[in-house]
Amino acid sequence: MSSRQVVKKIFANFENSNDGVIRQGITKSDHELLDPFVSLAEFSVSPPGGFRDHPHRGFESVTYMLEGGLIHQDFNGNKGTVHEGDVLWTTAGRGIIHSEMPKEHTNIGLQLWVNLPSSDKMIDPANVEISSSEMPVAYEEGVEVKVIAGVSMGVQSPFYTRTPIMFLDIILQPRSQTHQTIPETWTAFAYVLDGNEGVFGSSDSYAVQAHTLVVFGTGDEVSVWNTSNYRLLRFLLIAGEPIGESVVQHGPFVMNTQAEIDRTIWDYRNGQNGFEMAN
Repeated sequence: MSSRQVVKKIFANFENSNDGVIRQGITKSDHELLDPFVSLAEFSVSPPGGFRDHPHRGFESVTYMLEGGLIHQDFNGNKGTVHEGDVLWTTAGRGIIHSEMPKEHTNIGLQLWVNLPSSDKMIDPANVEISSSEMPVAYEEGVEVKVIAGVSMGVQSPFYTRTPIMFLDIILQPRSQTHQTIPETWTAFAYVLDGNEGVFGSSDSYAVQAHTLVVFGTGDEVSVWNTSNYRLLRFLLIAGEPIGESVVQHGPFVMNTQAEIDRTIWDYRNGQNGFEMAN
């Protein structure tokens, strides 16, 4: 096996807004390096904050709740609540307008944006709620892996992803390690949720603090060590097959060209071509 080394670390600084507190791990400058991933944001939101009606087009969002819950609703009549450990998988496709509002006093989660290839950007929108109880868990000594998408240690997630990805929530006990196989041509990164003594890539690397995104280079295996004697290490390991197309992002829209972005803004403002239910 060829172990992937760390090529970049990005600390996700927090920003306060009227909606809540946001830590942005992936930005526009990272699109080429992290294809097919467009955005990763860790959020904390409490009433009266929240993410009120807003549009999307051209990608899929994966909302993973770490604490509390979110009440979601879209203009196609879909609505529901995702709780701690649950996932809301939203295909924006040709267009969707939805809201995500806090259910409890404290609500913490992450949202990953996964690009769609040009051939799928104008598909019909969809929402899939995945409860924590539906997600398989893999175990080995000192290691627990919730398999949200993809496969780990022979345990396969039952959920189909249009863009092939792996999404793992991994907990390492003190002084434990894990070596996760990833297709060699895929992009891969980790995001540290808890613990400040995780070592990624090689055992002699510097430890990485919480809220840091760790980008890996090429190889077919990711190695991680928890060097703490007493504290758990929890991180997300995310990987995906690159699409290899140009990416133009304008706020909540992700397309291939500026002309497509201009058309999307026109469609949204005029309630057409996917945004007929905007009003």
